[in-house]
Amino acid sequence: MVIGGGKMGEALVAGLLRTGWAQPEAVLVVEQDQDRRLELASRYPALRVVGTAAAGEQVTGEEIGRGPDGVIVAVKPADVEAACRSLGALRPRRLLSIAAGVTLASLQSWLEDQTPGRGVEGDPVAVVRAMPNTPALVGCGAAAIAGGRSAGPADLAWAQGVLEAVGTVVIVAESDLDAVTGLSGSGPAYVFLLAEALIEAGGLVGLAPEVARQLAVQTLLGSARLLAESGDDPAILRAAVTSPGGTTAAGLRVLEEAGFREAVRDAVAAATERSRELGRPG
Repeated sequence: MVIGGGKMGEALVAGLLRTGWAQPEAVLVVEQDQDRRLELASRYPALRVVGTAAAGEQVTGEEIGRGPDGVIVAVKPADVEAACRSLGALRPRRLLSIAAGVTLASLQSWLEDQTPGRGVEGDPVAVVRAMPNTPALVGCGAAAIAGGRSAGPADLAWAQGVLEAVGTVVIVAESDLDAVTGLSGSGPAYVFLLAEALIEAGGLVGLAPEVARQLAVQTLLGSARLLAESGDDPAILRAAVTSPGGTTAAGLRVLEEAGFREAVRDAVAAATERSRELGRPG
């Protein structure tokens, strides 16, 4: 079951179906917005899409007697508590939340506040918290997961399998998730800002906007692929393209003098601190 059929929820569903991790008829999506439900139903005809978790109980019938194997919560942080409490008699075995700033303690508490929200035979629901990023929308995401007190190796493997359908996954302690948010969670925005700047700069030195965009996008894509596939340290790759006294050296000197590295470090630190603030009660 996936609660939340927005962009990230759909990305996860699409990844699970594309990789064969699940068949459409085995996935239930709970989405409150009617227009969005119709859109998902038309895009994935075999997918079961309902408006509430209670409606999902009716759809899944006898399956509810043992509880769904796993629930993925893919709603906005402010809606996570209501999503957890809406599970009622569904009694999931496991729950994976991709909401930023919502702690494992909060998730566990909301599930355990109601007796029907506990796992099969009274066992606590195994809770896993994740921080994915938006490149998951194209199957190239980066995510980190952390397990709650009742989550064992099998539960972490389940969550890892879900998120690997849309990218790379690492396992960390929950205390590291704020830093993950600052780096890879917010990181795509830093890259997009760099892309904006490159395209704008290309125009200023005489390139047509569409040419500047094509070159900038491919440069970022190719550089990331080279970094990933070569296995080399980024400093080595940077040095390989930088001839002493050459054009690249001239450009890099300007970036260094402008405090490029410091700006990136400060951006990651600021996003990390903001994530910590969002996770504090009150």
